[in-house]
Amino acid sequence: MYASQGRSAGLGLALVSAFAFGGSGVAAKPLIEAGLDPLHVVWLRVAGAALVMLPVAWRHRNLVRERPALLAGFGLFAVAGVQACYFAAISRIPVGVALLVEYLAPALVLGWVRFVQRRPVTRAAALGVVLAVGGLACVVEVWAGLGFDAVGLLLALGAACCQVGYFVLSDQGGQDGQDSHGKHAGPPHPLGVIAYGLLIGAAILTVVSRPWGMDWSVLGARADMAGTDVPAWLLLGWIVLLATVLAYATGVVSVRLLSPQVAGVVACLEAVIATVLAWVLLGEHLSGPQLIGGAVVLTGAFIAQSAAPKQPSGPVAAGPGAEGNGRGVSGPREELSARRPSP
Repeated sequence: MYASQGRSAGLGLALVSAFAFGGSGVAAKPLIEAGLDPLHVVWLRVAGAALVMLPVAWRHRNLVRERPALLAGFGLFAVAGVQACYFAAISRIPVGVALLVEYLAPALVLGWVRFVQRRPVTRAAALGVVLAVGGLACVVEVWAGLGFDAVGLLLALGAACCQVGYFVLSDQGGQDGQDSHGKHAGPPHPLGVIAYGLLIGAAILTVVSRPWGMDWSVLGARADMAGTDVPAWLLLGWIVLLATVLAYATGVVSVRLLSPQVAGVVACLEAVIATVLAWVLLGEHLSGPQLIGGAVVLTGAFIAQSAAPKQPSGPVAAGPGAEGNGRGVSGPREELSARRPSP
């Protein structure tokens, strides 16, 4: 009963997170088209979210001593790398296409776990990912060659690779270990890792983007969203509060209630949501095959989330019915490595 209730609550929170994450590109693209450099938009997003998460960082300040390498990796890959590559990609190709290409990451992670680490994954999860990847192929219309900007596609693929780097890193860091003084340290709290990842990512992006050269006047003006003038500061608030803080918080809680492979494939919903929002709010229309591809992505996510997970055997294969966890949720190690960073 508890497992069923937890699964339902987890799916609900995962949908909230998907909608929040899926709207980031839709809110960011008008700012980029209004004159802001993509890296400056990324810096505003990450720095703003880091300020909001400062109380969480203070509460988990022990992580600086216990997990310095993990925090640095999260800030570099999951925050700075993913966001910079994604926002640079959407400045060149449609939002939905960029995000769907980025969602090759779950397939790459499952491939790493299955063929490199030689650990089992559920058949439903594997089938769901295969369908999702097939849907991605339709979205980018691979049969027509590089119909989109090649650099934009490479940037989106770079975001996917940064996600894979985070998954592999968190697989190693999301377990009991030793701090910098050789003392035992338990699994890090996911929200604490996110908070410090945002702080470190903001520091990295400050050096890379050099925000002191940004045209700050754009934030006081209005941006065009498919013919509608929207205050730039409102779009920035959307990116910081909804698409970052709310998205990460609900995403982390949902992973506590879902198995990691389910969370990873259900996350493909974000790409579909982003595509629909870009269609409605930005006027970015997709072709028939691309719409079919989005439906296939949805089908893959549904198959994965509706299957009963197997006994846990690692961060990607664990399930909510795990023995030894009386509440029917994933353990701490799975919590951190399951929630992939999203734009």
